[in-house]
Amino acid sequence: MQPRIETLPKRKLVGKSIKMSLANNKTAELWSNFMPKKKEIKNTIGSDLYSMQIYDKSLNFKDFNPQTEFLKCAMIETSDFENIPENMETRILEGGLYAVFIHKGTPKDFPKTSQYIFGHWLPNSEYELDKREHFEVLGAKYNPTDENSEEEVWIPIKQRENAST
Repeated sequence: MQPRIETLPKRKLVGKSIKMSLANNKTAELWSNFMPKKKEIKNTIGSDLYSMQIYDKSLNFKDFNPQTEFLKCAMIETSDFENIPENMETRILEGGLYAVFIHKGTPKDFPKTSQYIFGHWLPNSEYELDKREHFEVLGAKYNPTDENSEEEVWIPIKQRENAST
C-alpha cells in the first residue's frame, strides 16, 4: 500500500464537528447530524465528503491513546462562506504536503490501515508527521457497509529533518 505524495491547496469546508476520543467514539452521531442538513449548504464543490480530525498541536503521537481527545468534522468543500446554514461551521483546510493512502473495506477494517501507515510506512519513510489536519475523502467509491468500499486517507507530512536528500 504505497501512498501518493501530494501537495494540497487550501480548501474551504462547511459542516459540523464534535469533540471525541477513540474510546468515546461519536462518529455515527456526527454524521447522522450532518447528512440530513448537507443539502442546505450552498456553493458546494463536488460531492466528496471530508471526515477530518484535528489534534491538539502539542500532541506527540507517541502518546496517543484511546482516551486522547480530538475534534472530528463532517464536511463538504465550498467555494465561499456565504449563507452558511444555522448550526453549521466553517473550516479552512490549510493544505500542504500529504501522503495519500487508499483504505479498502469497512470502517471496522480501518485499524489495519492505520497500523500500516503509522507503524510501518511512516517510520520507514523520509517523512514525519506534520501538525495539520488529518482527513479522509469519502468519494463515489465509499460505502461504509460495503467490503469493497474505498476512501482516501490523507496524512499530513513534512520532510524528516535527518532524511538524506
